[in-house]
Amino acid sequence: MFREMRRKKQEIPQEESSEILRTGKTGILGVSGEDGYPYTVPVNYVYLDGKIYFHGAKTGHKMDAIKSCDKVSFCVIEKDDIVPEEMTTYFKSVVVFGRARILETDAEIRQAVKWLGLKYNKDEAFVDSEIEREWNSLSCVEVTIEHMTGKEASELTDMRKAKH
Repeated sequence: MFREMRRKKQEIPQEESSEILRTGKTGILGVSGEDGYPYTVPVNYVYLDGKIYFHGAKTGHKMDAIKSCDKVSFCVIEKDDIVPEEMTTYFKSVVVFGRARILETDAEIRQAVKWLGLKYNKDEAFVDSEIEREWNSLSCVEVTIEHMTGKEASELTDMRKAKH
């Protein structure tokens, strides 16, 4: 169903891919947009128990696209170091394919947005007050991961092998 990575030797272990998702700050969400055009948008997110959660407004391009087609991709870049003298980039990233679901109940929305808020701000009282302040316009999406691959620059793979 999902393609195998072409440059298999550059694939990073699933545990490391999960850690990149867990610690990343911003991901790029890809959806099937209007008139067949892909639509990508950066989002803050939280990764828990094999799922990705992010928030947004109740209406707009992103939510319309998810309602139309729940298949999404999501990319997080952990490392993106340009090495001019080698004419290359030392990169490390994760790409996810999954199914998005707009959360519906107040309880699940509140829980997901609290996880999200606490990832970026550890002050629970502040997070709770922001949730209350934004509650009427708040929507939350859960992405269930169906396939995940992590990849790094071949130079990083070589460095990793040299250490072992």
